[in-house]
Amino acid sequence: MSKAQYQWSRIPDGPRLAVATLEDSECAALTIHVPAGSRDETDLPAGLAHFLEHMVFKGTARRSARELSFDIENAGGQINACTSEDQTVYDGRGEAELLPVLADVLCDMVWHATFPAPEIQLEREVIGEEITMYRESPADHIGDLISKALWGDHPLGNPISGTLESITKIDRKSLVDFRNHHHFRDDLVIAAAGPFTHDEVLAIITPHLPRRFHQGNTASPFERSGSSAAHLIDRRETDQLQLSLAWHSPGRHAESRHALRLLSMMLGESASSRLFLELREERGLCYQIGSDVTLFHETGAFEINAGLDPDARDEALACIHREIDDLVTHGPRADELDRAKRLAIAQSKLAFESTSAHASWAGEGVLDFGRIPSPADWRASIHSVTASDIQEIARQVFLNQLPAIAEIRPLG
Repeated sequence: MSKAQYQWSRIPDGPRLAVATLEDSECAALTIHVPAGSRDETDLPAGLAHFLEHMVFKGTARRSARELSFDIENAGGQINACTSEDQTVYDGRGEAELLPVLADVLCDMVWHATFPAPEIQLEREVIGEEITMYRESPADHIGDLISKALWGDHPLGNPISGTLESITKIDRKSLVDFRNHHHFRDDLVIAAAGPFTHDEVLAIITPHLPRRFHQGNTASPFERSGSSAAHLIDRRETDQLQLSLAWHSPGRHAESRHALRLLSMMLGESASSRLFLELREERGLCYQIGSDVTLFHETGAFEINAGLDPDARDEALACIHREIDDLVTHGPRADELDRAKRLAIAQSKLAFESTSAHASWAGEGVLDFGRIPSPADWRASIHSVTASDIQEIARQVFLNQLPAIAEIRPLG
């Protein structure tokens, strides 16, 4: 993959356009980043953003659901979408020559979906099955449980897909209102990557844009309370204990975000990480253990997850806290930080072999930071993290803050 040339601009009276020009690429990727997700469902049924994401595939004034798929796949392309806490992304990919078709179909879906009443009921049943599937998988459901434990009654604590009860409250009006409010925001971002310039993409995308966009709004901010951390337990017929711990962290704009990512890399994101080596390799307490960081605008979360024999729970917790205390007290061990940096940078380079990754990087950069960060600058920021930076962020996250805990335990 050749190096990308990034450029972005504000479309007159419209959203922002971000383009990654890849001269040697044979592929095209197009993404539409809507800055709204499950955290925007205050006083609305949980799962509304996710339900809407499903429904835009169910037909427009010009195309049936079948035609939306066939217009893309007959040409060898793919379309998809996903909803997170703070954005919904619609994406298409295919050969470079497919970009005009991707633009036509994605824009038709995002701005002209018709939400037929029979399809709403059918999709309610489909999403209900999706919710049940994740609910019945402990390794998946633990994610919803720890979110509730960490974020409480804030919408960040709700399942992105909603609940079987909440999706019964979603009707055509709520879908249309949410679409009209969020899909026509002038702070959304359209991003493309492939062998074309910014001006070429602008010429392709402009005829498909709505005539009017309105100013976007900020979701309800999360404010930490002084209450004690929640501990949620779900008991069911299972032989394994699913255990999750989570701490509040700084958000995506904090200077410490790079140190936070490397801290997670050292603790649980690789086969050379502390928790993997100690709990799995040395003690045989689990098959799976890992850590992760989730960053939002004003806040974030640091999580540790493991699947364990229930009898190993207390020993595993003791090991986890011992490794955390060591990082807080002594910082990284010799060569540990350098290894984490090499892994993080290598993962970044591998990801950028994909045209879609360049579109996502450009789109999310403009959406989150109002600019497209240079991958080289990002790598330089990773290189600049010091051992004292790691120790400082470890103290900020883990000291004077009890973790939220979620467990899915066997009956009894």
